[in-house]
Amino acid sequence: MIAPTTPFERLTPADLPACSALALDREWPREERKWRFLMGVGEVHALRAPDGGLAATMVLTRYRAELIAVSMVLVAARFARQGLGTRLMRHAIDQAGGATLALTATVQGLGLYEQLGFISHGRIQSRRGRFQAEPGAAGHSRAATPADLAAVLELDLAVFGADRSPVLRRLHSFAEHLRVIEVDGRLAGFAAAWRNDDHLVLGPVVAQRPELAQALLTDLALAAGAAEVRIDVDDLHTGLADWVAARGLTPGFASTIMTYGGPLPADRSRLYSPLMQALG
Repeated sequence: MIAPTTPFERLTPADLPACSALALDREWPREERKWRFLMGVGEVHALRAPDGGLAATMVLTRYRAELIAVSMVLVAARFARQGLGTRLMRHAIDQAGGATLALTATVQGLGLYEQLGFISHGRIQSRRGRFQAEPGAAGHSRAATPADLAAVLELDLAVFGADRSPVLRRLHSFAEHLRVIEVDGRLAGFAAAWRNDDHLVLGPVVAQRPELAQALLTDLALAAGAAEVRIDVDDLHTGLADWVAARGLTPGFASTIMTYGGPLPADRSRLYSPLMQALG
Protein backbone atom coordinates (compact mmCIF):
# COMPACT_ATOMS: atom_id res chain seq x y z
CA MET A 1 0.00 0.00 0.00
CA ILE A 2 1.27 3.47 -0.92
CA ALA A 3 0.38 6.10 1.67
CA PRO A 4 -1.61 9.07 0.32
CA THR A 5 1.09 11.37 1.70
CA THR A 6 3.94 9.68 -0.20
CA PRO A 7 5.57 12.51 -2.17
CA PHE A 8 6.32 12.47 -5.87
CA GLU A 9 10.00 12.30 -6.78
CA ARG A 10 11.79 13.44 -9.96
CA LEU A 11 13.78 10.59 -11.46
CA THR A 12 17.22 10.80 -13.06
CA PRO A 13 19.15 8.54 -15.49
CA ALA A 14 20.31 6.56 -12.46
CA ASP A 15 16.70 5.31 -12.25
CA LEU A 16 16.62 3.94 -15.81
CA PRO A 17 16.89 0.27 -14.75
CA ALA A 18 13.96 0.75 -12.36
CA CYS A 19 11.88 2.40 -15.11
CA SER A 20 12.55 -0.48 -17.50
CA ALA A 21 11.71 -2.98 -14.76
CA LEU A 22 8.39 -1.24 -14.14
CA ALA A 23 7.60 -1.31 -17.85
CA LEU A 24 8.32 -5.03 -18.04
CA ASP A 25 6.18 -5.56 -14.93
CA ARG A 26 3.22 -4.15 -16.89
CA GLU A 27 4.13 -6.15 -20.02
CA TRP A 28 5.39 -3.07 -21.84
CA PRO A 29 8.71 -3.15 -23.76
CA ARG A 30 11.91 -2.27 -21.90
CA GLU A 31 12.63 0.80 -24.13
CA GLU A 32 15.61 2.05 -22.14
CA ARG A 33 16.80 4.34 -24.95
CA LYS A 34 13.34 5.92 -25.16
CA TRP A 35 13.23 6.42 -21.38
CA ARG A 36 16.67 8.11 -21.53
CA PHE A 37 15.47 10.50 -24.25
CA LEU A 38 12.32 11.34 -22.31
CA MET A 39 14.40 12.10 -19.24
CA GLY A 40 16.44 14.53 -21.34
CA VAL A 41 13.47 16.45 -22.71
CA GLY A 42 10.89 16.01 -19.95
CA GLU A 43 10.26 15.38 -16.26
CA VAL A 44 9.80 11.87 -14.89
CA HIS A 45 7.56 12.02 -11.81
CA ALA A 46 7.37 8.88 -9.69
CA LEU A 47 6.09 7.34 -6.48
CA ARG A 48 8.50 4.96 -4.79
CA ALA A 49 7.38 1.74 -3.16
CA PRO A 50 8.30 0.95 0.46
CA ASP A 51 10.80 -1.65 -0.83
CA GLY A 52 12.62 1.04 -2.85
CA GLY A 53 11.27 0.05 -6.25
CA LEU A 54 8.95 2.18 -8.35
CA ALA A 55 5.24 2.07 -7.60
CA ALA A 56 4.20 4.46 -10.38
CA THR A 57 5.65 6.80 -13.02
CA MET A 58 4.54 9.56 -15.36
CA VAL A 59 6.49 11.76 -17.79
CA LEU A 60 5.58 15.40 -18.47
CA THR A 61 7.17 17.02 -21.52
CA ARG A 62 6.52 20.74 -21.75
CA TYR A 63 6.15 22.53 -25.08
CA ARG A 64 6.69 26.01 -23.68
CA ALA A 65 3.61 27.27 -21.82
CA GLU A 66 0.98 26.02 -24.27
CA LEU A 67 1.04 22.24 -24.19
CA ILE A 68 2.30 19.37 -22.04
CA ALA A 69 2.62 15.81 -23.32
CA VAL A 70 1.78 13.19 -20.69
CA SER A 71 3.28 9.73 -21.13
CA MET A 72 4.62 6.56 -19.50
CA VAL A 73 1.73 6.48 -17.02
CA LEU A 74 2.55 3.19 -15.30
CA VAL A 75 1.51 1.60 -12.02
CA ALA A 76 3.26 -1.54 -10.76
CA ALA A 77 1.01 -4.59 -10.87
CA ARG A 78 1.27 -5.14 -7.13
CA PHE A 79 -0.17 -1.66 -6.52
CA ALA A 80 -3.01 -1.87 -9.04
CA ARG A 81 -6.50 -0.80 -8.00
CA GLN A 82 -5.23 1.45 -5.23
CA GLY A 83 -6.02 4.74 -6.96
CA LEU A 84 -2.46 5.49 -8.06
CA GLY A 85 -3.48 6.08 -11.69
CA THR A 86 -5.94 8.74 -10.58
CA ARG A 87 -3.34 10.26 -8.28
CA LEU A 88 -0.81 10.42 -11.15
CA MET A 89 -3.23 12.22 -13.42
CA ARG A 90 -4.40 14.67 -10.75
CA HIS A 91 -0.73 15.44 -10.17
CA ALA A 92 -0.34 16.10 -13.91
CA ILE A 93 -3.32 18.47 -13.84
CA ASP A 94 -1.82 20.27 -10.85
CA GLN A 95 1.53 20.57 -12.62
CA ALA A 96 0.00 21.92 -15.84
CA GLY A 97 -0.47 25.46 -14.61
CA GLY A 98 -3.22 26.08 -17.15
CA ALA A 99 -1.47 24.45 -20.10
CA THR A 100 -3.32 21.89 -22.21
CA LEU A 101 -2.44 18.28 -21.41
CA ALA A 102 -2.18 15.84 -24.32
CA LEU A 103 -1.69 12.08 -24.35
CA THR A 104 -2.39 8.91 -26.27
CA ALA A 105 -4.49 6.55 -24.19
CA THR A 106 -4.27 2.78 -24.19
CA VAL A 107 -7.46 0.76 -23.87
CA GLN A 108 -6.60 0.14 -20.22
CA GLY A 109 -6.30 3.85 -19.37
CA LEU A 110 -9.10 5.25 -21.53
CA GLY A 111 -11.84 5.00 -18.89
CA LEU A 112 -9.78 6.84 -16.27
CA TYR A 113 -8.94 9.70 -18.63
CA GLU A 114 -12.57 10.05 -19.68
CA GLN A 115 -13.67 10.20 -16.02
CA LEU A 116 -11.20 13.02 -15.40
CA GLY A 117 -12.53 15.05 -18.32
CA PHE A 118 -10.09 14.26 -21.13
CA ILE A 119 -11.58 14.65 -24.63
CA SER A 120 -10.92 12.26 -27.53
CA HIS A 121 -9.75 13.59 -30.90
CA GLY A 122 -8.99 10.46 -32.91
CA ARG A 123 -6.83 7.37 -32.89
CA ILE A 124 -3.33 6.28 -33.83
CA GLN A 125 -2.72 2.80 -35.21
CA SER A 126 0.70 1.20 -34.82
CA ARG A 127 1.93 -0.84 -37.81
CA ARG A 128 5.08 -2.92 -37.87
CA GLY A 129 7.07 -5.19 -40.18
CA ARG A 130 9.68 -5.24 -42.92
CA PHE A 131 9.00 -2.44 -45.39
CA GLN A 132 8.52 -3.52 -49.02
CA ALA A 133 9.28 -0.47 -51.16
CA GLU A 134 7.74 0.09 -54.56
CA PRO A 135 10.29 -0.25 -57.39
CA GLY A 136 11.87 3.09 -58.26
CA ALA A 137 10.21 4.90 -55.36
CA ALA A 138 13.38 6.01 -53.59
CA GLY A 139 15.43 9.17 -53.76
CA HIS A 140 12.90 11.98 -53.44
CA SER A 141 14.18 13.24 -50.07
CA ARG A 142 17.68 13.99 -48.79
CA ALA A 143 19.55 13.72 -45.53
CA ALA A 144 18.98 16.75 -43.31
CA THR A 145 21.86 19.05 -42.41
CA PRO A 146 22.23 21.57 -39.57
CA ALA A 147 21.38 24.28 -42.09
CA ASP A 148 17.85 22.81 -42.37
CA LEU A 149 17.04 23.25 -38.68
CA ALA A 150 15.44 26.69 -38.90
CA ALA A 151 13.10 25.61 -41.72
CA VAL A 152 12.26 22.35 -39.91
CA LEU A 153 11.32 24.26 -36.75
CA GLU A 154 9.25 26.77 -38.71
CA LEU A 155 7.25 24.06 -40.49
CA ASP A 156 6.82 22.04 -37.31
CA LEU A 157 5.49 24.99 -35.34
CA ALA A 158 2.90 25.64 -38.05
CA VAL A 159 1.83 21.98 -38.08
CA PHE A 160 2.23 20.85 -34.47
CA GLY A 161 0.72 24.05 -33.09
CA ALA A 162 3.09 24.32 -30.11
CA ASP A 163 6.81 24.97 -29.87
CA ARG A 164 8.62 21.65 -29.55
CA SER A 165 11.98 23.02 -30.71
CA PRO A 166 13.85 21.77 -27.59
CA VAL A 167 12.81 18.23 -28.54
CA LEU A 168 13.49 18.55 -32.27
CA ARG A 169 16.92 20.05 -31.70
CA ARG A 170 17.92 16.69 -30.22
CA LEU A 171 16.80 14.67 -33.25
CA HIS A 172 20.17 14.79 -35.01
CA SER A 173 21.85 13.02 -32.07
CA PHE A 174 18.91 10.74 -31.17
CA ALA A 175 17.71 9.56 -34.59
CA GLU A 176 19.60 7.21 -36.87
CA HIS A 177 18.23 9.02 -39.91
CA LEU A 178 16.73 12.49 -40.39
CA ARG A 179 15.50 13.47 -43.83
CA VAL A 180 13.86 16.47 -45.47
CA ILE A 181 11.99 16.96 -48.70
CA GLU A 182 11.70 20.15 -50.73
CA VAL A 183 9.25 21.50 -53.29
CA ASP A 184 10.32 24.42 -55.47
CA GLY A 185 13.33 25.00 -53.25
CA ARG A 186 11.36 25.21 -50.00
CA LEU A 187 11.19 22.67 -47.21
CA ALA A 188 7.89 20.79 -47.50
CA GLY A 189 8.39 17.97 -45.04
CA PHE A 190 10.73 16.14 -42.69
CA ALA A 191 10.88 12.78 -40.98
CA ALA A 192 13.17 10.75 -38.73
CA ALA A 193 13.91 7.14 -37.84
CA TRP A 194 15.12 6.16 -34.36
CA ARG A 195 15.97 2.83 -32.79
CA ASN A 196 13.70 1.42 -30.08
CA ASP A 197 14.85 -1.96 -28.77
CA ASP A 198 14.77 -4.34 -31.78
CA HIS A 199 13.20 -2.11 -34.44
CA LEU A 200 13.24 1.38 -35.97
CA VAL A 201 10.39 3.81 -35.35
CA LEU A 202 9.69 6.07 -38.35
CA GLY A 203 8.55 9.36 -36.88
CA PRO A 204 7.88 12.17 -36.69
CA VAL A 205 6.51 12.55 -40.20
CA VAL A 206 5.45 16.10 -41.05
CA ALA A 207 4.62 16.94 -44.67
CA GLN A 208 2.53 19.31 -46.72
CA ARG A 209 0.97 16.51 -48.82
CA PRO A 210 0.42 12.74 -48.55
CA GLU A 211 2.77 11.86 -51.41
CA LEU A 212 5.57 13.75 -49.67
CA ALA A 213 4.96 11.76 -46.49
CA GLN A 214 5.13 8.54 -48.51
CA ALA A 215 8.40 9.62 -50.12
CA LEU A 216 9.95 10.40 -46.75
CA LEU A 217 8.83 7.09 -45.27
CA THR A 218 10.14 5.16 -48.27
CA ASP A 219 13.59 6.73 -48.08
CA LEU A 220 13.77 6.21 -44.32
CA ALA A 221 12.74 2.57 -44.62
CA LEU A 222 15.27 1.91 -47.39
CA ALA A 223 17.99 3.54 -45.30
CA ALA A 224 17.06 1.14 -42.50
CA GLY A 225 17.89 -1.81 -44.75
CA ALA A 226 16.59 -5.13 -43.47
CA ALA A 227 15.60 -3.74 -40.08
CA GLU A 228 12.01 -4.11 -38.91
CA VAL A 229 10.21 -0.76 -38.80
CA ARG A 230 7.22 0.66 -36.99
CA ILE A 231 4.99 3.49 -38.20
CA ASP A 232 2.22 4.98 -36.04
CA VAL A 233 -0.39 6.38 -38.42
CA ASP A 234 -3.03 8.94 -37.42
CA ASP A 235 -6.40 7.47 -38.42
CA LEU A 236 -7.23 10.72 -40.20
CA HIS A 237 -4.88 9.53 -42.96
CA THR A 238 -6.74 6.50 -44.28
CA GLY A 239 -4.87 6.65 -47.58
CA LEU A 240 -1.51 6.48 -45.84
CA ALA A 241 -2.73 3.63 -43.64
CA ASP A 242 -3.69 1.65 -46.76
CA TRP A 243 -0.35 2.50 -48.38
CA VAL A 244 1.59 1.35 -45.30
CA ALA A 245 -0.41 -1.90 -45.23
CA ALA A 246 0.46 -2.47 -48.90
CA ARG A 247 4.13 -2.08 -47.97
CA GLY A 248 3.87 -5.15 -45.73
CA LEU A 249 3.37 -3.61 -42.28
CA THR A 250 0.71 -5.26 -40.10
CA PRO A 251 -1.52 -3.57 -37.49
CA GLY A 252 -0.53 -3.62 -33.83
CA PHE A 253 -2.01 -1.72 -30.92
CA ALA A 254 -4.16 1.41 -31.28
CA SER A 255 -4.28 4.43 -28.97
CA THR A 256 -6.72 7.32 -28.53
CA ILE A 257 -5.50 10.92 -28.88
CA MET A 258 -6.83 12.96 -25.93
CA THR A 259 -6.49 16.41 -24.38
CA TYR A 260 -7.46 18.07 -21.12
CA GLY A 261 -7.92 21.81 -20.59
CA GLY A 262 -7.93 22.87 -24.21
CA PRO A 263 -8.17 21.77 -27.84
CA LEU A 264 -5.56 19.77 -29.70
CA PRO A 265 -3.42 22.46 -31.37
CA ALA A 266 -1.95 20.27 -34.13
CA ASP A 267 -2.96 20.46 -37.77
CA ARG A 268 -3.50 16.71 -38.10
CA SER A 269 -3.89 16.99 -41.88
CA ARG A 270 -0.11 17.55 -42.11
CA LEU A 271 1.02 15.54 -39.07
CA TYR A 272 1.16 11.96 -40.34
CA SER A 273 3.02 10.25 -37.53
CA PRO A 274 4.30 11.34 -34.10
CA LEU A 275 7.92 11.37 -33.01
CA MET A 276 6.74 8.84 -30.46
CA GLN A 277 3.32 8.43 -28.91
CA ALA A 278 4.87 9.68 -25.67
CA LEU A 279 5.64 13.04 -27.28
CA GLY A 280 3.19 13.63 -30.15
